[in-house]
Amino acid sequence: MKLLTLNCHSWQEDDQLAKITILAKTIQEKSYDVIALQEVSQSIKSETIDGQVKKDNFAIVLLEELKKLGNTDYQFVWDFSHIGYDIYEEGIALLTKHPIEKTTSFFISQSENTEYWKTRKIVGADIRIEDDTFSFYSCHLGWWGDEEEPFKQQIDALCERANGKEKYFLMGDFNNDAHIKGEGYDYLLSKGLYDSYSLSKEKDSGVTVAGKIAGWDKNKRDLRIDYIFSNFPVNVQTSSVIFNGENKPVISDHYGVEITI
Repeated sequence: MKLLTLNCHSWQEDDQLAKITILAKTIQEKSYDVIALQEVSQSIKSETIDGQVKKDNFAIVLLEELKKLGNTDYQFVWDFSHIGYDIYEEGIALLTKHPIEKTTSFFISQSENTEYWKTRKIVGADIRIEDDTFSFYSCHLGWWGDEEEPFKQQIDALCERANGKEKYFLMGDFNNDAHIKGEGYDYLLSKGLYDSYSLSKEKDSGVTVAGKIAGWDKNKRDLRIDYIFSNFPVNVQTSSVIFNGENKPVISDHYGVEITI
C-alpha cells in the first residue's frame, strides 16, 4: 500500500497549473492507494458542479489532469473548512483508487464559523483495500499554544471520532514540529498513535517545511510537521519526503510525505 499526504497551498502558487501537472504525473507514476490533501481550495464565485464542489476545485482540476494522462482510477471526497484569503473556500480532501464504503466530515475546532480562518474540519473515508477496510482522515490542524483554538482539544476531538475504527490513518499537516519536545508531537504519541516515519525501515530527514511559510512567519528552521500516523503498528518499508526539489520539483510551501507499507 502506498500513501501520500500533501498540503497543496492551492491557488497560491506561481505556475499553479504546471505544478498540478507535476502532481498528476507523480500520482500516475506512483499509483498511490490513498492521497490526503490539505488546503484544497475553490473560488467562492466559481460555478457549482456537484453539491459543494465547484468548477475550479483543486481536486477537480487535478483529476482532469489525470484524465489527460489516461488515468480515471481516482475518486475523491472533499469538504469546506473555512474561507481563505477572502476569495476561496478552503477545504480538505481524500483521493483513492479503491472502493469507498463510507465518508464523514466533522469539525475539530471550537469554532464552526467557516468565515473564521482558524476553523478546522476533518474529512474521512472508510476504504476497502484488498480484503481489509481502513479508515483514512485528511487532517489540517492548528498550533500548539493557541489559546483561541487549543491544539490539545483538536486532537482530542479527532481521536474521539477516529477511535471507533479498528484500523485508521491520520494523514496531513499537523502544524507541530517533531523536534520540539513536550508539545504537539509528543501529545499525538501520547494518544497511542504510531508515526510511520519512526516505524519505517528506510527514511530520509523527514523535513517537510524549510524556512518561513504562512502560519510560521518567523520560522528559520527545518520542520517536520506533515505526518502519516496510524493507530496500529504498521510494517513501513520506506518513508520519503517528496516535492522538495530533490525528490520531484517543489510544488507547494510544504513538501509531501509518501510511505510504502
